[in-house]
Amino acid sequence: VLVSIISGIILIIMGIFGVGKYAKLVPNSIIVGFTVGIAVAIAATNFKDILGLDSFKTLLGDSSKSLIERIKFMSEHLHLINGWSMLLGLLTFLLAKYLLKISIYIPGPVIAIGTATLLAATLLADKNIILVRDLYGSIPNNFFKLQMPFLPNFNGSVMIDILYFVVGIVFVSGVESVLCSSMADRLAKNDRTPFNPDKEFFGQGLVQIITPLVQGFPCTGALARTATSIKAGATTPLAGYFKSILKLIMAFFLAQYLELIPMACIGGILVWVASNMIKPAEIKEIKHAGKFEFSMMIYTAVMVPMTDFLTGVLSALIIYFVVKYAFKKMKKTS
Repeated sequence: VLVSIISGIILIIMGIFGVGKYAKLVPNSIIVGFTVGIAVAIAATNFKDILGLDSFKTLLGDSSKSLIERIKFMSEHLHLINGWSMLLGLLTFLLAKYLLKISIYIPGPVIAIGTATLLAATLLADKNIILVRDLYGSIPNNFFKLQMPFLPNFNGSVMIDILYFVVGIVFVSGVESVLCSSMADRLAKNDRTPFNPDKEFFGQGLVQIITPLVQGFPCTGALARTATSIKAGATTPLAGYFKSILKLIMAFFLAQYLELIPMACIGGILVWVASNMIKPAEIKEIKHAGKFEFSMMIYTAVMVPMTDFLTGVLSALIIYFVVKYAFKKMKKTS
């Protein structure tokens, strides 16, 4: 709670003093590559839920592994695959995808979740379908309880820990939120009012201060949720306001029912989201920008799921600007 509040204050200061302008230096090739890489990572992370691996230890065991380790992990547990779970995941994916094609006013994902949950509770009740409550336990609804920050006994080790966590929260929440906003502008084809990175930092700062006080975690821009919202037809910030109110109502009144949602259904929704994040037109646009831009897009798209968000994006940015600087220097000397 303490480090999150400190991080929030730093982010607010960054927003006030215009640090966000440097975020706009991130090239489109890396943003598109990041989006593709995140889509692959989201899909790979959630295939295990669709496969219905019926060992909770197995399900929890690969949450922090790289893409190759996840694939290897799942291949070693093929004997645990649940065919009925796969059926629910596929049904969820197809309903979410094709109901929205009929009309964006048909809540495809909601209908898909409702259908899968009903099937899991009735016809497939004895098929060992893993539910949300099996993996995460009961969903609490006592979120009005305030959790004040705890001040530890300060010494050198504690100060280093606080500094380390604050830097991590500020960097990840700041950079990922800016990249998420860039991705959102591209997915929504927003040419009228592009996002303001300084406001993004300021808003993230408020989130990091308020959220832990109501027993939440430090958080950042949600890539999968943003893409889902846009794909479902969201065009204004009202979608976010409505979503937050709806989630509070659901958490308070419907928690006991949300626990009954099959994990395969969650996986199906997120794989559908991942499939919508990859835009062939954007990839072609980067390809036409030149071989270097295209290669940086490919590098970022591969490194993000193979390593992690920070490693993939940071290494791509370093390579990009070092090569650009070297090329510019070579042109001057020649």
